[in-house]
Amino acid sequence: MKNPPPLALMLTAAGLQRLLAEGTPTTRTSRLLATVLGAGASAALAAPVLEFRRHQTTVDPRDQADPTSLVTTGINAHTRNPMYLGMAGLLLANAVRRPTLRALLPLVAFITWINYRQIPVEESALQQRFGDDYRQYRTKVPRWIGISHRCDNAD
Repeated sequence: MKNPPPLALMLTAAGLQRLLAEGTPTTRTSRLLATVLGAGASAALAAPVLEFRRHQTTVDPRDQADPTSLVTTGINAHTRNPMYLGMAGLLLANAVRRPTLRALLPLVAFITWINYRQIPVEESALQQRFGDDYRQYRTKVPRWIGISHRCDNAD
């Protein structure tokens, strides 16, 4: 089974958040916090796209994509998955805006899917394509910012 596009997953999760939070009132504080989180998440999502374009390589993580460069600069020097971090941040901002725990469920599902289904496929493809360069990058830069993960072993 092929993985669906991550952007489609994020948009689906956002729609589910809206349904699950329906009727939950926002507050001035929740809107302000959501705005701040959303701005940071948007930057985390946009910065690597610009960096990938600068390196003239694809941002498309699907099987048929053919990366021409291993991007290790910019935000990618701090996290191997800044676009997914940005998407998760947008979903967090969406959940914070309408403060109900139910709105966090699609965020948890999104992160779980991306971490265990999407990223391993991408990592395997990058390992095959870039070999030792990717292996070294993987040992230096965490999958998520500052988070070492059990399934993220640099073998």
